[in-house]
Amino acid sequence: MFCTTAARCLTTSFSHARYFARAAIAPAVPARFDDSVTSIPTSFSPVSVNSRQYATINATNVADRVHRCLAAKESSGLTYDEIASKLGITNAYCAQLLLGQAKLTPQTAAKLAAVLPHISDTDLQAMQNDYPMRTFDSEILKEPNVYRTYEAITHYGEAIKELINEQCGDGIMSAIDFYLDVGTTTGNQGEKRVVITFNGKFLPHIEQRSEDNGAKSPRD
Repeated sequence: MFCTTAARCLTTSFSHARYFARAAIAPAVPARFDDSVTSIPTSFSPVSVNSRQYATINATNVADRVHRCLAAKESSGLTYDEIASKLGITNAYCAQLLLGQAKLTPQTAAKLAAVLPHISDTDLQAMQNDYPMRTFDSEILKEPNVYRTYEAITHYGEAIKELINEQCGDGIMSAIDFYLDVGTTTGNQGEKRVVITFNGKFLPHIEQRSEDNGAKSPRD
């Protein structure tokens, strides 16, 4: 269970909102969302993918908003680390916010407006009002960076479970009360190395004692 939860969290973190987009999105066109940013960079142009459709989510609107947010980030010249530091959140959660995979709080919205002023008030409000569909398109597993991370989690999954059980007991790591940070370090040979830190609350499985059951099933 740890493998599935952790891998899902990783894939949503790396996923771009283009995976929300419908199978046929029109080619990118100039989109004026601020006086000083008049077009979406070509690096963020929508792509055609086979994506799930949800009645409660307007996939095209979400994808368009994400492209505008990424354009605002590029225009600022700031990295995710720099933006996250100014917002007081992890770099992974910062990416999630811009990618439409996390809900923006009013407190952080005020900071984000100051850090990325090219994000419109309308988009900031939508990021606060909308409840994200925290999922991912399976197509993203074909992307080598994502797949290799997923492979590492699944390969080490049983060992990770053993260690969690030994150190914490019978339970799982939460992916809700959870922090994810992506960083780098330098190896002994001078090479750059990737460091991904999972920090999740331990959730023990409970014994389902009848006396604690506040919603017992009726019996005829």
